[in-house]
Amino acid sequence: MDREPYRIGFILVPGFALMSFASAVEPLRAANLLAGRTLFDIRYFSSDAQPVAASSGARIDTEPLPRKPDGLDALFVVAGGDPAGAPQDMALFSCLRRMARSGLTIGGISGGPYLLAAAGLLAGRRFTVHWEHASALMERWPDLHPERVRFVIDRDRITCGGGVAPLDLMHALIESREGPDFARAVSDWYLHTHVDEPASPQRSSIVERYRVHHKVLAAILEKMEIHVEKPLSRHDMAKFAGISERHLDRLFRTVMNSGFQREYLKIRLERARTLLKQSSMKISEIALACGFAGPSQFARAFRAQFGENPGAMRK
Repeated sequence: MDREPYRIGFILVPGFALMSFASAVEPLRAANLLAGRTLFDIRYFSSDAQPVAASSGARIDTEPLPRKPDGLDALFVVAGGDPAGAPQDMALFSCLRRMARSGLTIGGISGGPYLLAAAGLLAGRRFTVHWEHASALMERWPDLHPERVRFVIDRDRITCGGGVAPLDLMHALIESREGPDFARAVSDWYLHTHVDEPASPQRSSIVERYRVHHKVLAAILEKMEIHVEKPLSRHDMAKFAGISERHLDRLFRTVMNSGFQREYLKIRLERARTLLKQSSMKISEIALACGFAGPSQFARAFRAQFGENPGAMRK
């Protein structure tokens, strides 16, 4: 006997990431098509029940936010752009909290997990968020620590980094309900021949990003990305790597044609630029969060690196 369809709602936030949305919805549509019946019932919601424009300008018709969990098995928030800088949507937060109290599975895609955090629904849960929003999230909620993975399923919370990662998430969902052979048929429909595991990274590795194949240097660069607010000294970094400070300098000079302090500064300034774009933090707060003594020192370094002041870039 056929089971009832699995009913999934997507709450679309203005400026939502179209790629992330399509990667989540299309596998479900294909599953219905290949099965010849409705395996997944899909609905779209928004706070004002009007068509919602994606980041690309494409518009999706929606219905009002659900008042009760009846008719739904899971509810996902899809956001993109600048969830940290968007106006507080209290109707959305109330809906999410109400649905969560009922026991409904709540999820977030791309910037969606940031809004789940704002609604207070990620405390004590494993979760992820698109890497572009991770810094802003951790600065606002220091007790929350997103994992650098493609998606996380923790009981009745499902979070996904966005981009093409929802293809992997939906493969897992379809497999859990319809079996691996059917899930593979759906993925093959989209030429999705390599299905990543949940714990696969969102970004290319340190080696790929910096084009560095020296294991010790790669470990140092990764350590730099972690310790931005309180940068480690040359002495501490050399001790971490098990090498002398002189050897540390030689590695940066010969492998990267740069210097330890110069590369560390670039990493901190890149983090600052992300926070300027993806958070509502004050510039003085961003300066401290990225290891600068104050706004003046931060502004000078930022201007030297990017050719404009932090305030001008934020505008």
